[in-house]
Amino acid sequence: MEDDALLELAARLAREAGQAIMGIRAAGFAVGRKTDRSPVTAADHAAEALIVEGLRAATPQIPVIAEEEVEAGLAPAPGREYWLVDPLDGTRDFAAGREHFAVNIGLVRGGRPVLGAVAVPARGEVFGGIVGGGAWKEDASGRRPIVVRPPPPEGLTVMASFHHGDDPRLARFLAGLPVREIIRIGSAEKVCRVAEGSADLYPRFGTTMEWDTAGPEAVLVAAGGSFTRLDGTPLPYGKPGFRNDGFVARGGR
Repeated sequence: MEDDALLELAARLAREAGQAIMGIRAAGFAVGRKTDRSPVTAADHAAEALIVEGLRAATPQIPVIAEEEVEAGLAPAPGREYWLVDPLDGTRDFAAGREHFAVNIGLVRGGRPVLGAVAVPARGEVFGGIVGGGAWKEDASGRRPIVVRPPPPEGLTVMASFHHGDDPRLARFLAGLPVREIIRIGSAEKVCRVAEGSADLYPRFGTTMEWDTAGPEAVLVAAGGSFTRLDGTPLPYGKPGFRNDGFVARGGR
């Protein structure tokens, strides 16, 4: 299957998972706790089951590494090529009734994300991109290409974590930069806002997981942005435990 078809597969599954999540939200749900005390809901499990089944049926040769399966002790060896799935990025926000949660699907090849799809279900949006092949956004008005923007003369729009926005490292990181506003929301939606050119910068200092970043990174890089560790080096994939330390998502230089 060519990369265009793989992206369409990921985008379709992200969209369908988002619809399933919204259906569970409308019906009501309970909130449980994982071993690390982070929240989990029926929406996480239903979305992951839908995505994993779809990926394995269409691409049986490509391993799938998915957040809830890893929590349950099911983690295939990454190999040279593998899918990374976060079925509900921003479960805390979803459980609290906020809109900023996402579905992330990324394909890693040779240690780098090469394509990805991110759905933002509460806003009816799906973002997709192939590194080197461009990025797009799909919503009620259809699908259109997206690109990052150059830094605007009035100053940068900075995305920050809703739950970690008061981290003192953010102020130190932004010192000396022309900042117009800081927007604090949850989930990988922040990366998508940089990719579409409505924001310019998103530094993240806390721990994330590779399934949090693979899909969004591919979308942003496909849109002309960059996604690196805090020291400017590439974010590695296939790490033991799949844990990331920090990253910076940037738009146009």
